[in-house]
Amino acid sequence: MDRTLVLLRHAKSSWNDPTLGDFERPLSRRGQRAAPAIASHLAVHSPAPDLVLCSPAQRALETWFHLAPHYPKTAVEMLPALYMAEVPVLLQTLQGLAETVRHALIIGHNPGLHELALALCGSGPERQMKRLREKFPTAAYAEIALIADTWPAVMPAAGALRHFVRPRDLE
Repeated sequence: MDRTLVLLRHAKSSWNDPTLGDFERPLSRRGQRAAPAIASHLAVHSPAPDLVLCSPAQRALETWFHLAPHYPKTAVEMLPALYMAEVPVLLQTLQGLAETVRHALIIGHNPGLHELALALCGSGPERQMKRLREKFPTAAYAEIALIADTWPAVMPAAGALRHFVRPRDLE
């Protein structure tokens, strides 16, 4: 049974309030425009996730709030370990998912999400792979088909990039 993973980088955050720490930064105006656009696109072009794993950082939560109306029955877990997580933590998180989960969505941060996408994607449409290698901008998502019967079997290069969509692709 194949698995599908969507990696969604939080939308653009604001640096306007110097009293806020990195964890508390909200979405900027640009992020508030991009998040609903990418949420609508994702809801139409990708299967509904069985589970959403979200960093509890404010900008990730606000990004999820734009997706939530599209997935009213989807289970959501706020995982502190996802905040600024590196590839080993992200991969371990995936490998620990329940077998009932076939499609997972992670809302998180760079550089970890970008590095995980690059590590997992052993193949994919060349144009999209090229864009993915260049940059994983805010509010972009990568949908990856994982060739694995179980989540513990998910390893580097065990996936094929299906879609890589950036907010500017929707303009």
